[in-house]
Amino acid sequence: MPSTPAISLWDATADEADVAAPLEGDSETGIAIVGGGFTGLSTALHAAERGLDCRVIEARRIGHGGSGRNVGLVNAGVWLPPREVRERLGEEKAGVLTRVLGDAPAYVMSLIERHQIRCELTRSGTIHAAHSPRGLRDLARRAEDWRRLGAPVELLTRAEAAEKIGSDAYHGGLLDRRAGTINPMGYVRGLARAALAAGARISTETAVRALRRDGERWIVETDRGRVSARAVVLGTNAYTDDLWPGLKRTFTIIHYFQVATEPLGDRARPVLPEGQGLWDTAPVMFSLRRDGFGRLISGSMGRVMGGDEGLSRRWAAGRLRRLFPALGRVGFETAWYGQIALTPDHLPRIHRLADGLYTPIGYNGRGIAPGTVFGKAMAELLAGGREEDLPLPVTEPARDGLAPLKSRFYRAAFAANQLTRAI
Repeated sequence: MPSTPAISLWDATADEADVAAPLEGDSETGIAIVGGGFTGLSTALHAAERGLDCRVIEARRIGHGGSGRNVGLVNAGVWLPPREVRERLGEEKAGVLTRVLGDAPAYVMSLIERHQIRCELTRSGTIHAAHSPRGLRDLARRAEDWRRLGAPVELLTRAEAAEKIGSDAYHGGLLDRRAGTINPMGYVRGLARAALAAGARISTETAVRALRRDGERWIVETDRGRVSARAVVLGTNAYTDDLWPGLKRTFTIIHYFQVATEPLGDRARPVLPEGQGLWDTAPVMFSLRRDGFGRLISGSMGRVMGGDEGLSRRWAAGRLRRLFPALGRVGFETAWYGQIALTPDHLPRIHRLADGLYTPIGYNGRGIAPGTVFGKAMAELLAGGREEDLPLPVTEPARDGLAPLKSRFYRAAFAANQLTRAI
């Protein structure tokens, strides 16, 4: 158990040990990596395995941002179906990104196996559930796209979806057998352990205050000392602050909350009996999964509202009651929320902010697989690779002037959704 208050169920139950090692004075490194989440620690692991000197600098604890608050679905691809990715990026670049992210869950699972990361991995896939006939038509188009690319996806009829979900509330679903579920905090801590074993250095509880160029080096000013580096990777994603001017204005912040029941034992077995994670096609998305201890974790867009008997827990009780009436009354153990970086076109970015300064950003709620493979790509680039070989074209940040307004609109809409569905 962590010595400080847990930020999520995953923090409280992860088997992997935390890393606590604040920076002590000034130092030098080859690559300074700001952010101790999926992107930063994957960059560190893969860089260290290539013999590069690197240091991760995390303002709080490992996984304190979105990584430790994630739903834990290891999904393939991006939010958009492959045909829409082609429309936005063109055939060649879309093909690269779709292939890399289509294979990403398998790569995540290979890292878990290779480094024996204790994170409750399941390999039974995930289900994108159709909340309406229109949602099912969208899933049918997605299934056609992926099957054309040879992906092991299966469009489920209403009856087939009911059997796999344990509820007849959905009109069908898309089962992606490439995917799976994990305890995301266990995974990110396991990446930290593996990176340390490979030779990376990790400094936690060390806040970066400024970033500036000094000749051929970058100077990373922290509250505990100064780090001089040849190159810098910002792995802060939705938790990006004002360290690099304007960067946090390139996406819209939305929140995603989750509510976990107490361990239910055999009572939970009829719910997602094969162990898949689920999210649906509704405009205000709903997610559901089980953990390794028989808890049901349901989530949606927005913040946690209220305490032990508050709105979010009433919302969760209502959703579970409507989906699984035979489950009966359940108690809730904890609730939490995190931030998502939503880009205008729902595609991630790899930005070159200056010479030797990069940031993969804008995962749109899919941090696990993209964060892992983009971190690997950053390490390959800084080990002497080419920008042309990255999964995405390198771009410069483009500010979204409406981002603050959209964040406020979404916050109000998501709060209203909880209120109406909790009644």
